[in-house]
Amino acid sequence: MAEIDYKFNEDKYIAELKEYIDKTYGQHYAQDDGIQTLEFIKSMGDYSGFCKGNAIKYLSRYGKKEGKNRKDLIKTLHYVLLLLDEE
Repeated sequence: MAEIDYKFNEDKYIAELKEYIDKTYGQHYAQDDGIQTLEFIKSMGDYSGFCKGNAIKYLSRYGKKEGKNRKDLIKTLHYVLLLLDEE
């Protein structure tokens, strides 16, 4: 397969997103028993709405908190990926 010449640095942003997501598995997002808060929310039946709300929250505050904070965009993408898992 030929190597793709990404015109808009998509490969770079995907790698950055993966690095961010990988870090969430070892931070405060996981409880002592290894269950992530998101897993608990999913078991309660509120997962889709929670993810949509957070995606909207982070996207809407982009450019407002600490200027153009790219972390807000990365977090938005993470919540959108979580919604894809619901498909």
